[in-house]
Amino acid sequence: MQQPRSSDEWVASYSRSHQHPFNRVCHLVGIPLIGISFVVALAAFFVDGLWLLAALLFVAGWVLQFIGHWVEGKPPEFLQDWRFLLVGARWWFVKIRGGK
Repeated sequence: MQQPRSSDEWVASYSRSHQHPFNRVCHLVGIPLIGISFVVALAAFFVDGLWLLAALLFVAGWVLQFIGHWVEGKPPEFLQDWRFLLVGARWWFVKIRGGK
């Protein structure tokens, strides 16, 4: 049985498959677009006309990430373990704060 990974170990593993500078930029832009899309989707329950914006932000964020992985030549980590969908946000915060 494997030892549970720490948050830092998850981020380090995620980071290893995001080495190409173009892929990193795609993720640094794409991840917040996806996050913002959820906020806009919640607002769409109260404001007419926001569903399209939420969908566009969501799709644009994912397109950027898949383009980045295509350039990197590696598949997205979440295809092996769904938990990497959550690790991406943590990785983004680490990068924004100047981490490696």
